[in-house]
Amino acid sequence: MYPFLFRAVLSRFDPEFAHHAGMAVIRVLGVPPFAWVTRALCAPRADRQVNALGLTFDTPFGVAAGFDKNAVGVRGLAALGFGHVEVGTVTAVPQEGNPKPRLFRLVADRAVINRMGFNNAGADAAAKRLASLRRRRRPKTVIGVNIGKSRVVAVEDATADYVASATTLAPLADYLAVNVSSPNTPGLRGLQAVGTLAPLLRAVKTAAGATPLLVKIAPDLPDEEITAIAQLAVAEGLDGIIAHNTTISRDGLQTDAATVEAAGAGGLSGAPLRERSMEVLKVVREAVPADFCVISVGGVETAKDVQERLDAGATLVQGYTAFLYRGPLWARQIDRGLRRR
Repeated sequence: MYPFLFRAVLSRFDPEFAHHAGMAVIRVLGVPPFAWVTRALCAPRADRQVNALGLTFDTPFGVAAGFDKNAVGVRGLAALGFGHVEVGTVTAVPQEGNPKPRLFRLVADRAVINRMGFNNAGADAAAKRLASLRRRRRPKTVIGVNIGKSRVVAVEDATADYVASATTLAPLADYLAVNVSSPNTPGLRGLQAVGTLAPLLRAVKTAAGATPLLVKIAPDLPDEEITAIAQLAVAEGLDGIIAHNTTISRDGLQTDAATVEAAGAGGLSGAPLRERSMEVLKVVREAVPADFCVISVGGVETAKDVQERLDAGATLVQGYTAFLYRGPLWARQIDRGLRRR
């Protein structure tokens, strides 16, 4: 039903408008009595629980950062059966992001190109919403917060900017993720250089206190640099790595070249990342201890994809882009598929 609805109706709308419309529905699904029905239909099976980061995840499959930038849809996403929701990317300073249009579908590839630019209402606004969720003690799902550099802040001042966000959000987050890998903020990926990254992570870890801290890396780095960052994360006492963000590569796409070129710059996500994502996961897993948390994201669509990531050493798995193509029952499909497997 949903694939037909997508082709016939939703694909005709501007992607960003369609996303906001979908988020409005998701927010409704998180409010009683709709939440009761949604949870009854989509609740993950208890035997899929994962213990990681000192937390219990009802299922290994969660929503990647970028889907719920402002922590407005957490209850609805939890009701739909996701084991965790990573909100953000949140910046210390509110920002509108890059000019529109900035989100493009590549339907033939089941992919998306985005250059959103960390559009969000800022750390203080996210903190208020998270505090409200905590007061209500709903949802019980794990809530991670992905933090990034504010565009108005110079790269040389990035550490203080990340620390400001961490100080505000760590007390309200189940875990924090440091995003130094988005291709849509000028200079950001340069922070992945080990010499620059080490003091940044050290400062953020101090600000995060007891809240588990992870770092999110790019798939476009050479394998030896990925290994170096993974080893740095262990050495600095981080709790995990998220592998990985979107890619700037356009290799192997089925969409015609003119359409891809017209979309322009930005990060590519979706099915074309599947192979590279598995490669990065294996590189990271080999570089860190067995009990170190590794979250795999990129090109995940089916329960088979999730199981392959878990078999390859992922602790948890995240998705985002396939939500657009699979529809609101995607997490339920993954859970039921994992049961059968």
